[in-house]
Amino acid sequence: MTGQTDNMHAIASAKDEDKSSASAGGAAAGTQTLLRGLALLECVGAGISDVKSIAAHLGTPRSTTHRMLGSLVQQQYLHHVPYKGYLLGPKLIALGIKALEQRPLVALARPHIELLASHTGDTVHLGVMEGLEVFYLDKVPGTRGLEMRSRVGNRMPVASTGVGKGLLLGVPREQWRSLYDYAMNIRRNQGAAPAIEWTEYALQMDGYLRQGWVMDLEENELGIRCVGAAVRDLTGKVVAAISIASAVPYMAEERMLRLGPLVRDTADAISRDLGWVAP
Repeated sequence: MTGQTDNMHAIASAKDEDKSSASAGGAAAGTQTLLRGLALLECVGAGISDVKSIAAHLGTPRSTTHRMLGSLVQQQYLHHVPYKGYLLGPKLIALGIKALEQRPLVALARPHIELLASHTGDTVHLGVMEGLEVFYLDKVPGTRGLEMRSRVGNRMPVASTGVGKGLLLGVPREQWRSLYDYAMNIRRNQGAAPAIEWTEYALQMDGYLRQGWVMDLEENELGIRCVGAAVRDLTGKVVAAISIASAVPYMAEERMLRLGPLVRDTADAISRDLGWVAP
């Protein structure tokens, strides 16, 4: 009888293990499906909009990709335009707005950068540092009708942008070179020569550090110049930067020199709203 009981316990234990394994397998499959769905959304966000291209990018069968797309359209995370493809849907737009609202930096900075844009007629950006790049949090277009590459949600090299150089004012000097190399390698990969040699770049940054504001002399985008400054939190740490940007005809160096203190004062006003106190 004891042997029969032990055998029954062994069978029950084996069943429990099978259930546990099945549960773990289901969780892993669910995670994989979720990650594929997120990767699909990133594809569409990057402009890959047709089933064939999305499937090729994800490495999934077209039938699977089509089912995933259908589910995301049904839930309003994507929008389908017949004969054109897929676009990000209304739910993602709403979530994006909520994400911006939940970052107090954007809400606090917005009135200041709107005022700066209104006062100068130029485009104003707000960004933060993420790794080797600037992540653009906000943008107030100027009144001159100019188009430039920057967009909210875009990333660009820290070392070659007005916002990025403003962020560099809070980065230890020994880290500047690696950020510079990253930016210049991107230019080389795009078929362009380095906009400025490292020795001159470092000297310029030393000067910017002393004056508290920076200049981008077409290092990121041909024909566009920027003036930037750092935004600090209550601890004095640089947590963001702003820049004012316009086309070369509106951005002579003499005007940039006049704008520098104004941009720095605007950045300081945002910093004070974040709790910063000037030393």
